[in-house]
Amino acid sequence: MSPTIYYILCVLLSLMVLGGISMMSRVKTAVMGNTLSAVAMLGGIILTLVYNEILPAWSVYIFLIIGAGIGWTMAQRVKMIQMPQMVALLNGVGGAASALVGILSLAAIGINPNNNTAADYPIFSQATGMLALTVGMITLVGSLIAAGKLHKLLPQRPVIWPNHSMFTSLLLILTVGFVVLGSVSIEGFPLFWAIIGGLFFSSLFGLFFSIRVGGADMPITISLLNSLSGVAGAIAGMAVGDILLVAVGGIVGASGLLLTQIMCRAMNRKLMSILMASGAKATPAATTPTTASKQEKGEVAAPTPIKAEKTAGSVLRDAKRVIIVPGYGMALAQAQHQVRQLADKLTANGTEVRYAIHPVAGRMPGHMNVLLCEADVPYDQLFEMDAINGDFAQTDAVVVIGANDVMNPAARNAEGTPIYGMPVLNVDDAPEVIICNFDLKPGYAGVDNPLYTRATGVFLKLGDAKESLAEIMKEMDATSDTAATAAPARAEKTAGSVLRDAKRVIIVPGYGMALAQAQHQVRQLADKLTANGTEVRYAIHPVAGRMPGHMNVLLCEADVPYDQLFEMDAINGDFAQTDAVVVIGANDVMNPAARNAEGTPIYGMPVLNVDDAPEVIICNFDLKPGYAGVDNPLYTRATGVFLKLGDAKESLAEIMKEMDIA
Repeated sequence: MSPTIYYILCVLLSLMVLGGISMMSRVKTAVMGNTLSAVAMLGGIILTLVYNEILPAWSVYIFLIIGAGIGWTMAQRVKMIQMPQMVALLNGVGGAASALVGILSLAAIGINPNNNTAADYPIFSQATGMLALTVGMITLVGSLIAAGKLHKLLPQRPVIWPNHSMFTSLLLILTVGFVVLGSVSIEGFPLFWAIIGGLFFSSLFGLFFSIRVGGADMPITISLLNSLSGVAGAIAGMAVGDILLVAVGGIVGASGLLLTQIMCRAMNRKLMSILMASGAKATPAATTPTTASKQEKGEVAAPTPIKAEKTAGSVLRDAKRVIIVPGYGMALAQAQHQVRQLADKLTANGTEVRYAIHPVAGRMPGHMNVLLCEADVPYDQLFEMDAINGDFAQTDAVVVIGANDVMNPAARNAEGTPIYGMPVLNVDDAPEVIICNFDLKPGYAGVDNPLYTRATGVFLKLGDAKESLAEIMKEMDATSDTAATAAPARAEKTAGSVLRDAKRVIIVPGYGMALAQAQHQVRQLADKLTANGTEVRYAIHPVAGRMPGHMNVLLCEADVPYDQLFEMDAINGDFAQTDAVVVIGANDVMNPAARNAEGTPIYGMPVLNVDDAPEVIICNFDLKPGYAGVDNPLYTRATGVFLKLGDAKESLAEIMKEMDIA
């Protein structure tokens, strides 16, 4: 093959990769973009074999088959909830491959005879080989630590050792030093020791920089590691003189870096502050203590005659506009299909349903989108935070499925907390919020969510998200006669009755939904609401979950229509106009304390305005603070708050039962 044809094909394949990445940035074309990129990668392998005249090397095909078999097996066995770990692991494998290429290039093993880079530019060849080795090892070790944290094999909170920053800086200096030593020929200093030194110190640096990153910042870390894997690949391409590897690696590195920047902006954090674990102190916000025994039983925070009559199901049943907010808890509960069912039920009831997707909901970019795609949720129902955040005040209800930090209002004012200043979904703006979370514990940020204790408009459906969504849908089906039996003078108000009567509902998913794997139950609740004529939307906070797009992936898994997902900025203004909000496992991302709790980690962090909604149904496991450690005043709001504590699945099932009451 002539070099001219080779270069033309390299350009075409690079453009295919670039186009595929561009398509993956939109939910509707993500699958096609992934396929296009995969085809380009296959074409790149074939082109490399042909151009370098190594087609007769039969051993290559053995390892290609082994690698393809491992990849296929992993893809078939991995659960949707484990996708962030999978992404982190694949980033690490890419780094390991680049490091291996760097070592082989330094040892002059397997180098194409037609490549004169080593002979003509020895310093450049050795420098790129050392860089490929060190950057690759940093990516490998950092990715393994990230995967271990996500898989709960390692502590998920930041691990900071004595003099951590000093040793991290020292290891970086030593790594750079050995790269320099390996790039130039120094008499009496063999290249072998430069390779060993670079290998050792870069690995330690990868360990030190990644171990101190907490779970709430993991989406940004994964994006950064993804960028580093591309950079390592591009440098490895320079070391061996492969222009295609340089181009594709550069594209992956640049796209990963842009995504990292987007995630940092979404969380209102600086990359260095995340890597150095600054601002991670969890300071409780000045909020009302969450000690009500009835709340811990899943009942209303501060019962009043009106409060006792409402249910999450009744709120959604009467809502005309509903926003669903998926979170990592939905992924854990695998409740995306139930969320879709709830959305369908709402739509059938004449309710407008939308999903609010926070950029960092879940454990990887687009996590919520993937999960909702799996549940066949229409693309046009998915809304990014910026597009839907202003709608929370206008929506009738919000349903949160396993979301916490991404809708914690404390992010706005809880200074000193990890989520302070992070943009969150304005779930607290919605009049009614139904939260289907596994418990009320803080999210990864450790900041209490004041929405849990809001006096009115919050319905907590704690426990397994699938069961909680099923309960909400049953509540929606409940008739007024049965309700009258319980309260002859006036129908008892429950979370189910609130959803049943709601015309607009916003669902706010959080990490609790992922933990409870309740995304399918959330979908079921949404389907039930939609069938009742309720407009359902999901409010997605940028950092809901443990990776960018985590809530999107979970809701996609439950086939939640994409056009129901709304980002915080797009839906936050609708909470005040919605009939009810359903929160599923969300805390920090809707904690109103973020607006004024100075000195807490979430102070100044944009949060979902769930507290603006008249009715809020909170399905969390308990009333404990989120990751930021800031109490959520929404839990103790006097009216309009329904706490459904325990497993999110069970809470959602209970809400759906309440909706079904005749």
